[in-house]
Amino acid sequence: MPEFETFTRRLVPLGKEPRLTIQRRGTISMNESAYVALAAPDAVELLFAAHERIVGLRAVPLSCEHGYPVRSATGSGRGPFVVSAAAFIRFYGITTDISMRWAAYLHEGVLCADLRGEGTPVTSNRAAHDDATGALRGQREAQLRGLQTDS
Repeated sequence: MPEFETFTRRLVPLGKEPRLTIQRRGTISMNESAYVALAAPDAVELLFAAHERIVGLRAVPLSCEHGYPVRSATGSGRGPFVVSAAAFIRFYGITTDISMRWAAYLHEGVLCADLRGEGTPVTSNRAAHDDATGALRGQREAQLRGLQTDS
């Protein structure tokens, strides 16, 4: 009888490079590759090299006094993984006018993102939906205005 192995998504190698995103509302998110590079931590400490403008995340125990819990954004245990970092971002004056994503790399156990490097603006699927909904709403309002008669 053959010895079957159950295929699970965990058997597929991660195909994406580690990425770190700083979102408009002060959340730092990392893709699954970045999370795995940090050895899937329960918490991270937030680091900043001000002169080099590098954000760093280092895995720490959840009990660490200055640790920030890492949670799955989807609740599924898969990426993206998020850390609430609004106070950190405000304290260091990191711009969050728009959400930005950077390539991340591991340096001596710290997941790093160089904010001087070229980041990619991030828009959510929700923003596209809101834009489409807003456009439809605007079209409907224009149609209604066209139906109004002057009395």
